[in-house]
This record gives sequence, structure tokens and C-alpha cells, in this order.
Amino acid sequence: MKVLVVGGGGREHALVWKIAQSPRVDKIYCAPGNAGIAQMAQCVDIQAEDLDGLLDFAQKEKIDLTVVGPEAPLTIGIVDKFTQAGLRIFGPSKNAAQLEGSKALAKHFMLKHNIPTAKYAAFPNEREAMDYVRSKNKPLVVKASGLAAGKGVIICQYMADALDAVRRVLVDKEFGDAGNQVVIEECLEGQEVSVLAFTDGKTIIPMVPSQDHKRVFDDDKGPNTGGMGAYAPAPLYTPDLHEVVVRDILEPTIKGMANMGWPYKGIIYAGLMITADGPKVLEYNVRFGDPEAQPVLSLLDSDLVEIMEAVIDERLDQVEVKWKKGAAVCVVMAAQGYPGNYPKGDVITGLDKMPENVSVFHAGTAQKEGQIVTNGGRVLGVTAVGQDLPGAIDKAYQGVERIKFNGAHYRKDIGSKAL
Repeated sequence: MKVLVVGGGGREHALVWKIAQSPRVDKIYCAPGNAGIAQMAQCVDIQAEDLDGLLDFAQKEKIDLTVVGPEAPLTIGIVDKFTQAGLRIFGPSKNAAQLEGSKALAKHFMLKHNIPTAKYAAFPNEREAMDYVRSKNKPLVVKASGLAAGKGVIICQYMADALDAVRRVLVDKEFGDAGNQVVIEECLEGQEVSVLAFTDGKTIIPMVPSQDHKRVFDDDKGPNTGGMGAYAPAPLYTPDLHEVVVRDILEPTIKGMANMGWPYKGIIYAGLMITADGPKVLEYNVRFGDPEAQPVLSLLDSDLVEIMEAVIDERLDQVEVKWKKGAAVCVVMAAQGYPGNYPKGDVITGLDKMPENVSVFHAGTAQKEGQIVTNGGRVLGVTAVGQDLPGAIDKAYQGVERIKFNGAHYRKDIGSKAL
């Protein structure tokens, strides 16, 4: 069969890598892809949000399965468009994808369906938002309601910070149209964990739990990023906690979507804060996380294509999903200056010198005059599998040390919370 993967980051490289392991797959295309993906799939120069271009390509090439990596094409309706054209595609519909596309809608949905989350208010205008901030004399989290590539969340310890954050979102439009509405939440305390699950709208099969590292510097300092590394499984996520999350969060989410007439098929990702009062949802994502996909897919022992086809056909209850023992860690190597302005075009060396069981997933890379160069903020995701978490961490950093590019920046503490 022929598979098309939509996107061009580290998550998509991990998807291509895993899909290529399926004996059912003969040919993989990736649009637009990157320099690493080009080594195992045919890259096609079509952007992830060019739905007409992607549909035209899929029809011409008689693509059997399309897999959507990023959130943006899902929220603008790629699944609806392909399905209406009679093509098989993995991911939620445009309506269902609004769980990620609008944080305000997601918060309202959680309130309606009694899904535990932080107290909040949402505002389209500055004056009301500022008045609300002034009425709360405690730490707050200010979020751009729309898609902001993981960067539209500002944690504010003081009122002045929260007022400034509201201004940045609603007035300065720092996050573009994502900031047409602002969501202001109470600041939850605890540890974060990412719980991803496959679902066909009825059956839910959770994946191994993972933990992302959002802040750019060690010890969770500095601004939020798209993610500086992740590991799986997260020991914080005990079997007892798992039962609570499935019962109080995942099942009500999928049932609630069905009751609204928006049946949910694909990946559901609940970003959770494990508080003293139990798990609470920080946000939903409607696709694999990046960089969580890299360690999670590295531990998946089953055929990903078989799982995705079962989701599309609503027969997920007939599939056994198996996981490898051990642990996996992904350390993101970023360009100097990320998540702010950063240079592009720096030559990357050492990619061919990886230790055993270490994979390098390309995120922001390109090919130039026969060399691989930097082409994004997050450049590479060095991902290792080990018998246990300390072993996987050690291997990942051995891999990182062998890779060189000008100004390379990475956190030195990925996975340390679990130890």
C-alpha cells in the first residue's frame, strides 16, 4: 500500500520511521518532509495546510492511507475533505479537532461534561480580561485560545505579569489570530504528564504515558517552547492514576464528543497536571505530541498501520496493541535563540555516528549542496531506547554529544524528574 504522511517535523519523521516498519507498506510519501525524512520516504513539495494540493496529490498517486501529523490541517478540515472524496485518512474531523483549535471551546466542553480542569474565564477584549486579572490576587496562566505551536501559554506569578500577558495576546497579537480570544486560568501545581490514546470513537486504547519538557532551559526555566524533550513511560503515572484518568477524563471526553454529534476518531492527547486533588486537564491535543511521539512510537511493538486502519474502520476493539519493555528518551537539539529568532543554514555533522538503539529524528533540517543543514528552531530529536530510564537517558546524551552544529542548544536534564 501507499501511505502519505502530512507534515515535516520530528513527529512526522517518527511516524514515517514507524510506518516504514509495516510489512503492508510499499511506498511512503511525506508532504513537505525534511532532510531526514527524505532518507526513508519521497518528499513532496506541498505544505501541510494546502488541503487542495494534498488531495490532488493523493488522488493522482492513488494513496491508500493518509496520516496527518500536525494540528493545523486537522483544525481546517483535511479529514472531512479527504473522506468526502472517498480517501482513507487517519485523524479527527474538523469539528472534533476544535478540542485543540480553540482552548475556550475545550474549557467549555470540559465544564459541560464534568471533566476535571483548572477554573477559567475567556475573553475576546482587553478591558474585561484586565478587570478579571485584577480581581484575582494569585498566580494565573494566560493562554492564546487558538493554535500557537505550543508557545501561547504564559505562566504568571504576579498580577503585573498577567496584565502584560493579556496585552501581548490580545493587543500586540504576539501569537497572531490565535490571540483573538484569551483564556485565563488558575495556576495548577503538580507534575505534568502526557496521556495519548488511540480511539475509534468507541474503544479507547491508551499509549505508554510520557512527560514533555516545555521550557527552553534546565530546571523548567525560560519561555515555553514546542517541547525540548520527552521520555516514556512516566513513573509518576501509576496504575491507580491510570484508572482515574480513563474513567474521569478519557471516557467522558470521547462520549461527550459523540453526544455533541462530533464523533472522535484518531489520537486524543490529554495534557494533565497531577495535583493534590487528582489529575486535571491542562489542554487537549488532537494528534501525536512532538516530541512525545518520538519516545512513545519507539516503544510501540505493534504495527502502527494496522492500528490506524482499525481506527478508521471503527474496529479498534479487535486489535491488540503491544508495547516494548524498557524506556525511551528524546532530547531535542535546538538552534541558538529558539524559541525567539534563530539562524538557519548551519551545517550539521555527526549524524552517522550514533550508538546502538539511538535514532535521530529530524525536525528542522534541509539539504544544501549535499550537506544537512539547520532549517528550524527545533532541529533534531535524539531518541534512545534502553532497558530502563537511566540507561535510555545515558544513551540519548551519548548521541547528542556526537552531533555538532553552530550554537546547538539542548537541555541537560531531560528525564531527571523521573529519577
